[in-house]
Amino acid sequence: MAWLLLGLYYLLTGYFYAMIFFILLTWFPQARESKLYYYLFLITNPYLRIFRGVLVFGQMDFTPIVGFLLYSFGLQAFGQLVQSFIG
Repeated sequence: MAWLLLGLYYLLTGYFYAMIFFILLTWFPQARESKLYYYLFLITNPYLRIFRGVLVFGQMDFTPIVGFLLYSFGLQAFGQLVQSFIG
């Protein structure tokens, strides 16, 4: 059971880093034409789409920051749960 939770934790951590990389790529307009951007968009959009349009100030959309922070807190809590199972 512990190895399954640990594997899920590593998978969720990989998704966390994919979101970081995707958010950084959105700062570069040329990157939107790359396949890497397309695949990261397919992977991260289902989660980030939930928060889209919540914090928009002019042309700047701060929504990914909200989703990223919530995911970070959830991942940290899950990591502590996994740590308690492992010992």
